[in-house]
Amino acid sequence: QAQLAESGGGLVQAGGSLRLSCAASGRTFSRYAMGWFRQAPGKERVRVAAISSGGGNTGYLDSVKGRFTISRDNANQMLYLQMNSLKPEDTATYYCAAASSGSRFGPYDYWGQGTQVTVSS
Repeated sequence: QAQLAESGGGLVQAGGSLRLSCAASGRTFSRYAMGWFRQAPGKERVRVAAISSGGGNTGYLDSVKGRFTISRDNANQMLYLQMNSLKPEDTATYYCAAASSGSRFGPYDYWGQGTQVTVSS
């Protein structure tokens, strides 16, 4: 199984940038598809971005296309989310997740505890 730990959240002004990191432990990280999800107060959890096990295929929530970039470093068992041109609507708790099936479409079996991103207007 995998254990995931997010970092890099914080408070940023609208138009600014943040880079989220997810450190994974486990012997089969390179076989897992990975994703970033977010949940805002009073809202359901939504997939923001996902990446295939080898990093060659990605997908994004429409509202973040062109602003967010997901990437991974399998050698170091790290997942990243570069967030640019941040908007107040991006404010949420962001979660790193892993799909042991290797499919970006899930199911996602393992989850981190989340990191808070707050974008001020």
